[in-house]
Amino acid sequence: MTLLRIQDLKAYFSTGDGIVKAVNGVNLEIDENETLGLIGETGCGKTVLGLSILRLLSENTKVEGKILYRGEDLLKLNEEEMRKIRGKEIAMIFQNPLTSMNPVLTVGTQISEPFELHRGLKKKDAIKKVIEMLKLVRIPSPSERIKEYPHEFSGGMRQRAMIAMGLACEPSLIIADEPTKGLDVTIQAQVVELMKELTTSTKTSMLLITHDLGVAAELCDNIAVMYPGEIVEYADIKELFKNPKHPYTQGFLDSLPGRGLKPMDGMSPSLINLPEGCKFHPRCPFARERCKSMRPEMVEVGKNHFVRCFLYD
Repeated sequence: MTLLRIQDLKAYFSTGDGIVKAVNGVNLEIDENETLGLIGETGCGKTVLGLSILRLLSENTKVEGKILYRGEDLLKLNEEEMRKIRGKEIAMIFQNPLTSMNPVLTVGTQISEPFELHRGLKKKDAIKKVIEMLKLVRIPSPSERIKEYPHEFSGGMRQRAMIAMGLACEPSLIIADEPTKGLDVTIQAQVVELMKELTTSTKTSMLLITHDLGVAAELCDNIAVMYPGEIVEYADIKELFKNPKHPYTQGFLDSLPGRGLKPMDGMSPSLINLPEGCKFHPRCPFARERCKSMRPEMVEVGKNHFVRCFLYD
């Protein structure tokens, strides 16, 4: 059953240099109990897409389209109605927990907030729940740790605390934005295993935003590949690794150490000055004349496998 459906979503920022088309006509679906990976290079609009779902973008952003959560369009809700969704129904695990957490509040105070706000628990009862959550994410001595501040936690422990905060009210959907960024390989593996275990046991859906294909391979059921502002390929995770269709996806995978470490030619375009036609054509080894003027539509090239490329029309 579909939990979240995004239809023709656009998110444009107005700046002194021009209009930033961070999200430009995105369509996506996330089913119940599904983990969908959203991958792409830095600056392609992944985080903006995640923030759009929770309506956490700045006031200079123009957002159009539909974001249907259980059939209800989140873009049509007022702020009070949206506040009841954030944290309770849809939660977000932000990248870089050191800057995402309040440095002057204890970890316990910050994690207890969702319990008090959404569940109406008193402070004492909320703290008991926090201790349970810290145990769940395997933070040792939770009764003592709740009194500490974010800077007193290691990087891995801060990320675990952010996961605990995200899971506090048992949301139906978690948006995890680069949850392993900046962690060393050992801690990264522990966090990935923890997230996999928790989403499975709680049957929580997840939108995983990452540029790390290794993390995506461990956690995701399906994957969407994003190239400045738009989705260029969508497939089952195993199918995507085995049989990538879009030239960008092929280049992205070929740049991995295990696949030859071959860099892609060119640079990702500016979101202010996107090329006409296919956004990848200036870097594409298969570009044709019409790629420079016409935008390809998503076409189905296999079971649950879609690609935005004229090579397959």
